[in-house]
Amino acid sequence: MKFTPPIALCLGTAILAAGSAHASSSAWFETDGGRFRLVTTGQPDASGKLQGVLDIELKPGWKTYWRDPGNSGVPPQIDLSASRNVSAAEISYPAPQRHDDGYAKWAGYDFPVRLPVSFTVPTPGEPAAIAADVFLGICETICVPVQARLEVDPAADPGNGNDAALVAAALGALPSAAQPDFGATLAPAEGETISITAAAPGDPEGIDIFVAGVDGYQFGTPQRHEAAGKISFLLKVLERPTAKPAGKGIPYTLISSAGAVEGFLPYP
Repeated sequence: MKFTPPIALCLGTAILAAGSAHASSSAWFETDGGRFRLVTTGQPDASGKLQGVLDIELKPGWKTYWRDPGNSGVPPQIDLSASRNVSAAEISYPAPQRHDDGYAKWAGYDFPVRLPVSFTVPTPGEPAAIAADVFLGICETICVPVQARLEVDPAADPGNGNDAALVAAALGALPSAAQPDFGATLAPAEGETISITAAAPGDPEGIDIFVAGVDGYQFGTPQRHEAAGKISFLLKVLERPTAKPAGKGIPYTLISSAGAVEGFLPYP
């Protein structure tokens, strides 16, 4: 898969569309490789969190990216600057697949996927309107950057049971929180390579890890090793910040035949 850089927007490989906000879910946006929309539960909770889903339907043979697409590609992005009383959107990700298409190794999905999105409504008692500029890479043999404005009026249909069930199902499909018997630990760093030890139930052959570069870090593809019944992964640190950040750490998703978990590793 060869990534077409965002400069190709001027060549028409990405399309900007806008529609009027009329419901607690947006209209579908159609593109060559499929279609996508935003769905919400319709009402924020008392703390101002409104749950939603970026619902992506892919045609057979098409793919899209995980939160860290590797050394080429673009992760899903949502810009809410045109929204009213909606200040942030945090995307969550189901367990991805690893792809190697001869051009690059990357993490993503080759099936329809629903990405939960938690929106922040600063003033829950006031009207809110989502005008989300969504940017995705949708790929067949090449990747096409696709941009669309998806508009939602969360108060228009707050009791829609189908929308609420779709959001609940997407949240339920996320990886569980890592545990001591199903999770990953970071060994002391050696130069520009880090080692991650994985503990997971199920068939050892099905164990894999996805590590997201955040806060100025970028990592190479994990190289799997098995010795004395233990599974570990070596990763090159391709980029790092000048000082360790103050965030939660490096997000990871660990998968096995028993399912998937996610957690954070200390900054190396």
